[in-house]
Amino acid sequence: MPGMTYTKALVGFAAFAVQVNAFWKMPCSSPVVVERADPIIDPGAISGHVHTILGSNAFNFTMDYASTQTATCSTCKAFEDLSSYWVPTLYYHAENGSFIPVQQSGGALVYYLQRTDPKDPKLEEGLLAFPKDFRMIAGDMTRRNTSEADAPNGEAAASFVCLGLDGPKTPELPKQNCPGGLRAQINFPSCWNGVDKDSPDHKSHVAYPSRLDTGYCPDSHPHRFITLFYEVIWSVDPFKDMWYGDGQPFVFSYGDPTGTGYHGDFVNGWDVDVLQTAINTCNSASGVVEECGAFTFRKDDDMKACKALSRVDEPITGVLAALPGCNPVQTGPETAQFDSSCTNVVKEIGDPIMPYTDMTKQGWKYVACAKDPQGQSRTLDGATSADTKDMTVDKCIKLCGDAGFTYAGLEYYTQCFCGDTLDASRMPTNGTMGDCSYPCSGDPTQLCGGGAQVAVYTKCAGGDCTNADVPDLF
Repeated sequence: MPGMTYTKALVGFAAFAVQVNAFWKMPCSSPVVVERADPIIDPGAISGHVHTILGSNAFNFTMDYASTQTATCSTCKAFEDLSSYWVPTLYYHAENGSFIPVQQSGGALVYYLQRTDPKDPKLEEGLLAFPKDFRMIAGDMTRRNTSEADAPNGEAAASFVCLGLDGPKTPELPKQNCPGGLRAQINFPSCWNGVDKDSPDHKSHVAYPSRLDTGYCPDSHPHRFITLFYEVIWSVDPFKDMWYGDGQPFVFSYGDPTGTGYHGDFVNGWDVDVLQTAINTCNSASGVVEECGAFTFRKDDDMKACKALSRVDEPITGVLAALPGCNPVQTGPETAQFDSSCTNVVKEIGDPIMPYTDMTKQGWKYVACAKDPQGQSRTLDGATSADTKDMTVDKCIKLCGDAGFTYAGLEYYTQCFCGDTLDASRMPTNGTMGDCSYPCSGDPTQLCGGGAQVAVYTKCAGGDCTNADVPDLF
């Protein structure tokens, strides 16, 4: 081993012995944004299908390492991680042909697996942190069969687990309801050519080891990264009484009802030195990220409150006539084909879409998505109204205005609260903006707060909002 002393070699092998089963799980509490964006495959343009994106609020249609470092928050736990992680969104495909998005359950877990093999060509150098400007993808959205797996030995990089039932993971979407949720999983390649941060196909600069995560790297890609593995759970049980026919009724946003085209993307935003320290020193086999002393951690509320503003002005929730983008459902087994020439599809990146309903013409301005913790005093503690049928922002501000209150707030689709004071401790932490994106029960085009989060408005002086300050949401 040129340039490698015997002592250093022993250190490398000792690290391998300690870390062979070590890993940590990075919790990412919720999406930072859901939209048709993919800065790896479609830089500077709208993506062909909807992605659920987790990680930092620096996510954008074009990204490099410098841009990741401008983030003010992340939905993931470690402060030192400003990376972006994304996967396609899951939809329920109704018998009448319409589509309804399936809700995520608890965001995602990103596993960092410290896997090496005694046959690794560069075993002595140990595991490496991802370098600046590194990015990669796993999986292939055009695949519609199980015979073309990315990884060696017939192992599929993507797999699924039906929670709440006993059974093995499967390479395709399961054919029965999953009462505990549908867990979608994907392994990323961990072997690197040591030169390229990316490649034209976003795959060739990396490779899978001889087995999916525990084998050895090929000589063409001799360097070994820590292994990435994503878990995302989709709440499919609410659709349990809506199955029909002989198949299963779910489809990913790129038109895949099989799951064999499931894929994931990663853009590195780590403090590289901190990640390398964690790889070298965090040897726990428990997977608990808090046991790694290399990291500092965000509060759960701050993770959930971290959001990026969408810039694709199209419906992606509710009952949809078609999947957003040009994505016909294709069952295979032939490779899927995509045609971006379809009409009535948004193709231009627009201005950021504000996460509230504009009431300035009615004499009220938006203040913030404030915290309203359960089991504590209300953030707005004046008059209240809960109308499960027809709550709107207009109705709430009228109720509070007629009663002479300074503030009006909406929460959980149906609830309206009024008050004269707004405690600063309930405001979003600097750098976050909360999630008050629940549609109003009386008008789904308006937004009526969130879960334990209240969308607060205040009366403009004299009812004139012409010069009202725009909330600082960035």
